Amino acid sequence: MKPTDISAPDYFHKVVDCQWACPAHTPVPEYIRLIAEGRYSDAYMINWKSNVFPGILGRTCDRPCEPACRRGRVEETPVAICRLKRVAADFKDDVKGRMPRAGAKNGKRIAIVGGGPASLTVARDLAPLGYHCTVFDSDPKAGGMMRTQIPKFRLPDSVVDEETDYILNLGIEFKAGTRIDSLKKLIGENYDAIFVGSGAPRGRELDIPGRKEAASNIHIGIDWLSNVSFGHTTTIGKRVIVLGGGNTAMDCCRTARRLGGEKVQVIVRSGFEEMKASPWEKEDAMHEDIPILNFMVPIAFTHDKGKLTGVTFQKVKAERDAEGKRNLVPTGEPDQTIACDDVLVAVGQENAFPWIERDCGIEFDKWDMPKVDPKTMGTTHPKVFFGGDAAFGPKNIIWAVAHGHDAALSIHKLVSGEDVHERPLPEVHISSQKMGIHEWSYDNDVSDDKRFKVPHRDKVIALKDIRAEVELGYDVKLALGEAQRCLNCDVQTVFSTSLCIECDACVDICPMDCITFTENGDEADLRKRLKAPSPHLDQDLYVSSDLKTGRVMIKDEDVCLHCGLCAERCPTGAWDMQKYLIDMTQAGTSCPTKARSAA
Repeated sequence: MKPTDISAPDYFHKVVDCQWACPAHTPVPEYIRLIAEGRYSDAYMINWKSNVFPGILGRTCDRPCEPACRRGRVEETPVAICRLKRVAADFKDDVKGRMPRAGAKNGKRIAIVGGGPASLTVARDLAPLGYHCTVFDSDPKAGGMMRTQIPKFRLPDSVVDEETDYILNLGIEFKAGTRIDSLKKLIGENYDAIFVGSGAPRGRELDIPGRKEAASNIHIGIDWLSNVSFGHTTTIGKRVIVLGGGNTAMDCCRTARRLGGEKVQVIVRSGFEEMKASPWEKEDAMHEDIPILNFMVPIAFTHDKGKLTGVTFQKVKAERDAEGKRNLVPTGEPDQTIACDDVLVAVGQENAFPWIERDCGIEFDKWDMPKVDPKTMGTTHPKVFFGGDAAFGPKNIIWAVAHGHDAALSIHKLVSGEDVHERPLPEVHISSQKMGIHEWSYDNDVSDDKRFKVPHRDKVIALKDIRAEVELGYDVKLALGEAQRCLNCDVQTVFSTSLCIECDACVDICPMDCITFTENGDEADLRKRLKAPSPHLDQDLYVSSDLKTGRVMIKDEDVCLHCGLCAERCPTGAWDMQKYLIDMTQAGTSCPTKARSAA
């Protein structure tokens, strides 16, 4: 193998697994270290620069960073990255003075359809550059689904107000209560670019016998949650069935418990493990005495002269066919009817674009979705961009933020006369962490503590108040303990061939057996000759140039814990611990303007 080019911007970015896995590429270890130092405002600003909504995401993110966390390779649970993000938001000082200001107007006008996370990210990125951004939203306040479809006991209005105001205060024109009924008309108003972040506003129907007859007590989940949010719905029947296995279903069942549902059940066609709901969402629902019944397919709503009486289910099981494809097949058991007063249907969401004329220059695919470039977020109309759920269907807020960053960069390039397909590389800032030959400027002791539990409000009290936040968040002491679990993956072990005397001291002390000195060869051969197995091909091997003996040093990035023991043990300083801060500002996945004094 050739020596590894560690100067390539993406090489060490990929090794920082949590940041690599985050769609917005938030520099996770950096802000966790700041939390450990008690620098909450600095930690907040680093988050705000990349993920825009630290307080909101600290409560609602689906945490793609956590399965990637290296802590999960040496213990059962990863670092509570998401909940530490909330710590930065909860304990920060007043950061208004650290926010960027609206730039001098450049004469360019951007229309933004929808006031959700993707749209607000576009506005936040472009306003400091001088663009006049107009956000159109049918709701009275900004936030989109963050405000209307996430229950207040998970995400208080005060948090949404604070973080949307940071953006609107950049000189954004927010037209509340304004629905766009014609994209063709909007295009005709000569905006320099248009961004569509209208979400996936329509819940999927369940067209089975009895649906029309018992319609008054059968509710579409996302619409029902919005009605609860706006105060239009304040009660529900005592016996409630929630159909669906995603996070919306979990929000529905927990909300129903707070509105008077005494016997609330979630019933899912798939198995428990296959449910789309996040594991912690399922745990919270079951903690509130909500059973989850699996492998039951609804086949009819029963009613008495139009009054809903129950739901009939067919029992199924999972089987694999000759090709290994998993199918649900009837068990042969008798159908089961479960009595209820109300049903909440949460079996998925879909896009609705009746306001986009099919002759306005935007091509749609066979699923009636606009054709969107996943890198530029552009459509077949040169001035129209999409993002969030409107682009590729329902996903989490963090994906909408990433789409917004990419679209904002594309819009800026388009208006500047540049090629929107050319995406700049991230900036990489490197700094040695040495204070002495064996002393580091960060705490490199690896804590053995298990993941700290987030305190919850007493269940009896929580169920009485639909606006009482259930998760209370970490206090300062718990936050420090959890932050200590971070392995500082952005502090890389960097090897200098010229200083190595091949004493193998680093090999002896490495707790993960990730360092091997051996003869060179092709990658497949080398992976077989490492001290520890190397099954994860998505992580690179760090290969040195030839040493004096002709051997090479191989380090498996997949299992290295960045503990620094190799650098402490090395008698010549051939190993160094260097912090690689990967700044995505220039790469289209973060604000194209610098937040002042971000760290």
